[in-house]
Amino acid sequence: MILSTTPSIEGHPIREYKGIVTGETIIGANALKDIAAGFRDFFGGRSNSYERVLIEAKNTSIKEMMERAMALGANAIVGIDIDYETIGQSNSMLMVATSGTAVVI
Repeated sequence: MILSTTPSIEGHPIREYKGIVTGETIIGANALKDIAAGFRDFFGGRSNSYERVLIEAKNTSIKEMMERAMALGANAIVGIDIDYETIGQSNSMLMVATSGTAVVI
């Protein structure tokens, strides 16, 4: 499966449009990660624990979108957009939504 944020893939004409596909993931960060991130916020530096959660959510959302595209018979997704949001009462949940157009090239 070829993935692209661009509307086309150079050298591969789009033969068929299958439709819009999406992937959604909502994932929570636990209290220990919040404490570690609090120290990073105070002292500076990157929060590896939050970065791992973010990467996991993004990869899961993309995988879900790819599975939906394959179910439609697509072999590529173009025009991919990835959106990140915090949700929940205390913004402790991370939502990653991906969308794109499933195509046959």
